[in-house]
Amino acid sequence: MPKKKSPVPAAKRKRSRGPAAKKATARASSAPKKYYPAFVDITGKPCVVVGGGKVAERKVLSLLEADAKVKVVSPELTARLRKEKSSRRITHTARRARPSDLAGAYLAIISTDSAEENIRIADAARAKGVPLINTVDMPEHCGFIVPASIRRGPLTIAVSTSGASPAMAREIRKELEGLYGASFGKYLEKLQRERERAIDTIVDAAERMRFLKSMASDKILKMLRDEEKPKPRRKSRKKTDR
Repeated sequence: MPKKKSPVPAAKRKRSRGPAAKKATARASSAPKKYYPAFVDITGKPCVVVGGGKVAERKVLSLLEADAKVKVVSPELTARLRKEKSSRRITHTARRARPSDLAGAYLAIISTDSAEENIRIADAARAKGVPLINTVDMPEHCGFIVPASIRRGPLTIAVSTSGASPAMAREIRKELEGLYGASFGKYLEKLQRERERAIDTIVDAAERMRFLKSMASDKILKMLRDEEKPKPRRKSRKKTDR
């Protein structure tokens, strides 16, 4: 007679894992993707943001800063997005997204409060041939990811951990914000004018290169950082009766 299998004690039984848990484990254990860093010119390009919450708001504002043509698809908008709509800086479709909303888009950012909805829209964007697709907090459904970044006039510094730790990228960005203040942006605007002037007026290439390098030396960086340091307050002397 075949031997009966002894029952496995409850403490030793393995819990059954659903597909969502298995997917999360696989995602966490896999090595970070390797991305090609690039700055994309989206001036005047049609960009679609699906979602109208705070995260979508940040994405919209960054797209507007890059002079993109932005359409937002969402039943509701934040107060700031309503303001941008009133000033006609964005167009707005007040309903859930449809595949037709993505037709002709150069870039799509998807940021609803539903993971299933985000995946559905990302799939629709790919089917419509959208070149650049970002699904917020779901890198496995992205064609590109958005780094943590700071802007100081012409200076843009971007930080990415390739999705390994967005929180760490934000902390590094905060550190860089302290190292590169507003004075860097102002100086770079001046430097751009000086560079254009040098190209027009300094004929000798070697001399021109020396001049431009001197304008971007480590001494200049130190000077700009020193300008960012808070100046110590001078203590006022109290008047005393003599």
